[in-house]
Amino acid sequence: MVSLKKLVWKREKKIGLPPGTPVFVGEKKTEETKITILDYDETQFQQRDVKEVEECFPFKETPTVTWINVDGLHDVEVIEKIGKNFDMHPLILETNGTQVEQVSLILGKKYVISFQEREGDIFNPIRERIRNGKGRIRKMGSDYLAYALLDAVVDHYFIILEKDGEKIEVLEDKVVTDPRPDTLHEIHKLKRDMIFLRRSVWPLRELISGLERLESSLIHKSTHIYLRSRCLRSYDSSD
Repeated sequence: MVSLKKLVWKREKKIGLPPGTPVFVGEKKTEETKITILDYDETQFQQRDVKEVEECFPFKETPTVTWINVDGLHDVEVIEKIGKNFDMHPLILETNGTQVEQVSLILGKKYVISFQEREGDIFNPIRERIRNGKGRIRKMGSDYLAYALLDAVVDHYFIILEKDGEKIEVLEDKVVTDPRPDTLHEIHKLKRDMIFLRRSVWPLRELISGLERLESSLIHKSTHIYLRSRCLRSYDSSD
C-alpha cells in the first residue's frame, strides 16, 4: 500500500480503538462515495461507475488489469467491504483524515485500488491513456499502472513547486518598486508552502527508491526500470 499525505493525520477519534479499526476522522462529508472501474488489456477496455461496492468483487480474479478508484474516504462501510474481499490487512484500512487530501494506492497481482478524498484529480490523463490505448500502459500489468499513478502524484508536486517559484519571482520584482507589507507577507507565505512541499516530496522519493529495490512478484523487472528513472528524476527536480 502507498499512502500519500499532504498534512499530518488527525488521530483523536481513534484513541482507545483496536489497531486497524476504520474510522474516518476528517471533515464530515455528505456526498456519496463514487466508485469507478476501469478494466483493460492490450485489446479491450471497459469503464463503468458502480452503485454497489459488491460489483467490484468479480474483478479480483480476472485475467485483465483492473483499476478500482474510490472517491470519498468517509464511507467506512465501503472501505471495509473492499478490504475484506481483497484480503487487505486491517491496518491498511485505517481512514485517517487530513486537512488537505489523502491518496492511497493498493497493488494486487491484477488490480490497483486507489482511494481519494474527493472527485476530480490528477489521474485524468492516465484514464485518457487507458481509454485511447496510448503509450504502453495497456500492454503492461497492474504494477505499471501503480507506477503511473504514483508518477502523476510526484509530478504534480513539482508542478506546484515550479508555479510557486514563479510567483515568488514576480512578487520579489514588485517589492523593488512597491515594497508593501502585504507583498512581503505573500512572499513569506509562498516560501513556507514551498518548504512544506519539499518536505512532503522527501518521503515519496524514499518510497519510490524502496519500491525500486523491492524484490516482489507484484513488481516485474520491466517496471523496475521506470521506478529507477522516476527516482532519478525526483532527485534532479528537487535540487
